[in-house]
Parts: sequence; structure tokens; C-alpha cells
Amino acid sequence: MTTMRCVRIHGFGGPEVLSVEEVAAPHPAGGEVLVRVHAASVNPVDAKIRSGRYPRVQADQLPLVLGRDVAGEVVESGGGAGLPAVGTPVHAMLGWDRGGYADYAVVKGTELAPQPDGLGDAEAAAVPLAGLTAWQGLFDHGGLQAGQRVLIHGGAGGVGHFAVQFAKAAGAFVATTVSGDDLAFAHELGADQAVDYEADRFEERVEPVDVVFDLVGGDTQARSWGVLKPGGILVSTLGPPDEAAARAHGARGAGYMVQPNGLQLAEIDRLIANGRVRPVIGAVLPLPEAAIAHERLERHRLRGKLVLEVAAAD
Repeated sequence: MTTMRCVRIHGFGGPEVLSVEEVAAPHPAGGEVLVRVHAASVNPVDAKIRSGRYPRVQADQLPLVLGRDVAGEVVESGGGAGLPAVGTPVHAMLGWDRGGYADYAVVKGTELAPQPDGLGDAEAAAVPLAGLTAWQGLFDHGGLQAGQRVLIHGGAGGVGHFAVQFAKAAGAFVATTVSGDDLAFAHELGADQAVDYEADRFEERVEPVDVVFDLVGGDTQARSWGVLKPGGILVSTLGPPDEAAARAHGARGAGYMVQPNGLQLAEIDRLIANGRVRPVIGAVLPLPEAAIAHERLERHRLRGKLVLEVAAAD
């Protein structure tokens, strides 16, 4: 039986609960492929799951392999229409029942897209979850259209740096809040207005917007209602926004959870291939240093995405 390395947890806690182990490699069923993972992205949700702060994952589901998105090469097919051939480089956001911190991962055909030409494995692994989170928040839930104005909180982070680029590519006016060190970076991504949240109050700087895309929450979200146009919408990745506050400001609120979507991922890839969007990598660490990656994710403000290198491409 073929085995593989993986990083999983047997209990909730700090980064020290991440364990590198040898387990049996999985095999794909119908409509699935087995991917030899070259790189896996590290996301804030991974840290929430690891620490027991994510309600969807309970103790009776452990042990659990972490990691929501991967990039690599198809090495086995379970059969079915539309699946990529063995040898095809792909990337994907995985469903909640599987993990990507591993040498191999089973990927459903509906979750994946071929990697864009010229994109390295680390960059390809950085795209799926963060890119889909930004895409679904701005367009599926926020209904952002060309000519509208959007305020994106946390525009230099993993999701935020995609959101800034997507909104600009869609023809919107883009304002974003970032740290002072990231002001120039935000403008490089295409932001029309970047506000240093440590030095300025964004509600005093930003003209009314149609959409607020909130990746921060707390007081930042509470102050954001005041910058929405009548009928505007505040979209949050951090749970449903306050309904009473929305009514009081004549606005709407929407909370959501990102879903795997290979067709949307392919749309994002087209923007990358056309040079209109680029994934930004903050750091790359080897798979056995997953615990260090989690420490860095939680204790430091990163620009772009953090990625684990699992295996070098052949």
C-alpha cells in the first residue's frame, strides 16, 4: 500500500498540535482525481480549525489533515466525464472533507481548474480559496458592477489583495484600508484610494460607496455602515453583519462562507493569464514546517499569501 506524508491534528490547540505523519495514500472515486501535491496554501481558517475555533469541525472528526487548497499534478483518475488527463497541472480549493497538507490529495472534478500557463506551483496554490473568497464576496454576494464604488478592508492580505485586483478589473472605483507600510503596495494592485487604518479614520476619507467588503470585522465593520450609499451592501467573511445596523442606515448586510467552484476558479485564471491579476506570495516554507507557518500566520501581518512547498515539480 502506498503511503504519504501529511500534516494533521489529533486534538485542538496551538501550532504544536500539528503533526507530520505517514498515512495511507487515498484513491479517487468516480468524478475525482488524485493530485500529487506540489504546494498547499495556508489560510486563516486552517488556524481556526486547528485551535478549535471553527464550529464546522468538532473533536469527533479528528484526526484531520489541514489545508484547503492545493496545486500539483494529476496522477490518477477515478473516471468520469470532463476530468483532466493524468499529467495535467491543476489547482483547486478542496471540500471540507479533505486536506491539502499532504503528498497526495483527492480532488473533485467540480473543484479544480488547470493551472494557468507560466504560473509556478506556489502561486497556483495561493489562488483558489483566497481568490474564490474575494470573487464570491464581491460579485455573487455584493453584486459589484462596473462604475460602482467599493471599500475593501484589509486590501493587502491574502483575500484582500485579490479583491482589490478583481474589483479594479471589473471597472469599479476601489478604496481600501491597509497599514502604512502597504499603501504603495495597494496602489500597485490597482487601488484608486488607500487609507492607512492606523493613522486615519477611513469614514472621514472615503466618499460613499456601493459595496463594503469587510475582512476585518469588529469596530471597523461597525464604522463602515456610515460610508455606504442608501441601498448599499456590506459583505463580510466573518459572519452575518448586524441587521439592525443595516436597517438603521438604509443598507443591506450579507455574510457568507466560500464554496469550491472550479468554473469560477477558471474565470480567475483567465484574469491571471491576461496579466490583469497576480497572486502575491508572502512566504514559502517546506511542509514539515507547517507549525512555523501557522505561528507566522497568527503573529505577523503578511502581505499576500503563505504557502507550504510539498514536493518539487518533476
